[in-house]
Amino acid sequence: MNLTTKYLGLELKSPLMPGASPLAMRLDNIRKLEDAGAAAIVMHSLFAEQIEGNAVAVSRHIERWQDNFAEATSFFPQGQDYLLGPDEYLDRLSAIKAATSLPVIASLNGTHLGSWTDYARLMEKAGADAIELNTYFFATRRDESSAEIEDRVLEIARTVRASVQVPIAMKLSPFFTSPVHLVAELEEAGVNGVVLFNRIFQPEIDIETFDVVPRLGLSSPEDLRLRLRALALLRDQVKLSLACSGGVHSAAEVVKALLAGADAVQIVAALLRDGPDTLGNILTELKLWMEKFEYTSVSEMRGALSLRNCPDPEAYERGNYLRSLQLWRE
Repeated sequence: MNLTTKYLGLELKSPLMPGASPLAMRLDNIRKLEDAGAAAIVMHSLFAEQIEGNAVAVSRHIERWQDNFAEATSFFPQGQDYLLGPDEYLDRLSAIKAATSLPVIASLNGTHLGSWTDYARLMEKAGADAIELNTYFFATRRDESSAEIEDRVLEIARTVRASVQVPIAMKLSPFFTSPVHLVAELEEAGVNGVVLFNRIFQPEIDIETFDVVPRLGLSSPEDLRLRLRALALLRDQVKLSLACSGGVHSAAEVVKALLAGADAVQIVAALLRDGPDTLGNILTELKLWMEKFEYTSVSEMRGALSLRNCPDPEAYERGNYLRSLQLWRE
């Protein structure tokens, strides 16, 4: 049975990997994930707020004194020589590379072009085998059009692509009007893959404190449906790598993602809830399913139920809406 797959140009021993999460913060978790059969390690995201927060701190505590005393300039490094960002993230990236033989995919969530390109270069220098660009843009102003947000994503893709040599993947929101068109443009921009999808965490209103507060809940298998449709539509229309992220809790969801067209499947909630060893259990169940239905390789499964290969393509289109309503009435 051949479980190998290719993702972002990387040859992987299986399609299963942990998605970006706090699991990567500890080296013992990395070793457990590798022992359980993970094909790659996706690190948690480095956020622009962390980068910019460090830059402000350096400015306050170092750079502001340079002009106050003539001799002060010689005491401190120049701004361009000082690492204006969380050293810990880059150190951890290097430590993970030293601790595992698996490919390591760094994750970056920036705001302005400088934070994307500067830290993508640093991640590459620290040893990242690939970089996942976690684009988390949410339109909140009436003068901000959907086209402007898409253009921003494409500009990031083109700029980072020109800045690093390692493969890059764009982690996208599910709320783009025409995701197939956008992904096709990303492919033309030189992006090596897309991750479908990041989760847009919605705020909650606390009616006791009259405050807007964050709420974090783990995904459920129901969340997978949105990903399956996007994977099935994209599989036959683009050549770049497709990764499924969100709603994968068991081997059944892995199978569905692969049949829809995924090259790789990222798992987070199940690992956070049940521990790194869960990945090994899912991998074992995947093999049993493949054996039962006489699949000898992951490549045979990939896209077997994509839009083009599905017995009834309308199931991915408007026909699914009409039938779902009919099932509800019945």
